[in-house]
Amino acid sequence: MKQFFARFSRRTWIIVGVVATILLIVFFANMGGEEVVLFQTEPLARGNLVATVGATGSVRARQSAILTWQTTGIVNAVNVDVGNQVSRDDMLASLDKASLSQNVILAEADLSSAEKALEDLLNSDTARAEASRTLDKAEAAYEKAYNWRMQLNGKIDIKDYYYQNGILKVREYRGYADEETLADADEDLALAEAELNDARRAYERLKDGADPAEVAAAEARVAAAQSTLNMASLVAPFDGTITQAEPAVGDQISAGSTAFRIDDLSHLLVDVQVSEVDINNVAVGQAATLTFDAILGKEYHGEVVEVGQAGDTVQGVVNFTVTVELTDADELVKPGMTAAVNVVVKEENDVLLIPNRAVRLVDSERVVYVLVDGQPEPVKVILGSSSGIDSVLIEGDLKEGDPIILNPPAVNGGPFGGG
Repeated sequence: MKQFFARFSRRTWIIVGVVATILLIVFFANMGGEEVVLFQTEPLARGNLVATVGATGSVRARQSAILTWQTTGIVNAVNVDVGNQVSRDDMLASLDKASLSQNVILAEADLSSAEKALEDLLNSDTARAEASRTLDKAEAAYEKAYNWRMQLNGKIDIKDYYYQNGILKVREYRGYADEETLADADEDLALAEAELNDARRAYERLKDGADPAEVAAAEARVAAAQSTLNMASLVAPFDGTITQAEPAVGDQISAGSTAFRIDDLSHLLVDVQVSEVDINNVAVGQAATLTFDAILGKEYHGEVVEVGQAGDTVQGVVNFTVTVELTDADELVKPGMTAAVNVVVKEENDVLLIPNRAVRLVDSERVVYVLVDGQPEPVKVILGSSSGIDSVLIEGDLKEGDPIILNPPAVNGGPFGGG
């Protein structure tokens, strides 16, 4: 036999192979157009489903601040570098006093003067003592004016001594006072009463210490001087980490130039946009998983801490902002990184699960196909929660173990498609 095949050259065998291939193609093309379809099935089974809402967002710190210089000058000291932990009110950098503008230099003297005035106001008892003396005098003057006015109400026979141009004179009143005298007495009494009320108010403000209004004004002067003086330095506004540092000793800076960025990296948040279709399934306290393109092979966890109550419309699409806080962030996670977030909105255990790719939409109704005697048969279904891979079977003429066709026959629309 070997010798028989050896008679034919290699070229002859190639020709024979090509002819055989053509004959096979013609044979299958003329089988009457019958199509052989192989269905992939999976038995309907019970399992656990975790329904999630997914979105992407950028990491941000709970608190973040960019510190800028408020005046011109030459940098005299820089106390921190990128990565340093700082506490609130820590001095980060300062300017050379000699390079500052005149108003900033004079603010130091203004501050000292304002603080002394405030201290005197708070600790001195002079103002209260003077107010007490003024009140005593006002009460005596009012009593005198009142008694004089009362005497004029009836028949009088009195003498009134007074000085005029340094000479002691006397007025005698007998009988009833005239209208002019009564009018003068009324004016004197009204003036004495007004002065008495003023003295009482002044004393009331001071009897328990300095006048609150004067203290507030003095404190404002101290704060104004301190604010001007603070322009010569930068301090941390809260506890955090220096994530950006620009100045170097000797730099000539101008007002408004950036110096530092500080972030509170102990609390990292991700803001994601959730569709109006899903927003009512999201609630504060729900768990979430997060993954990052920049951190391969690692999954982080978080919790929903805020759900927006007003939507934003962009190009006709309404989204709501949902904020997730990372609960296990490490040094690899940095502000600005993009995160894929999946919020767990529902968990269901021991339920019948339909693979989403097996579902079709036929005449506006969802159906799945079951393999019966080698042929696909549609079954109408009502589905519940979905994980993106599976959906919970709520209603349908199916039972556990039924062979669900994963690649059902073509219909109008694909999985969950229109038709």
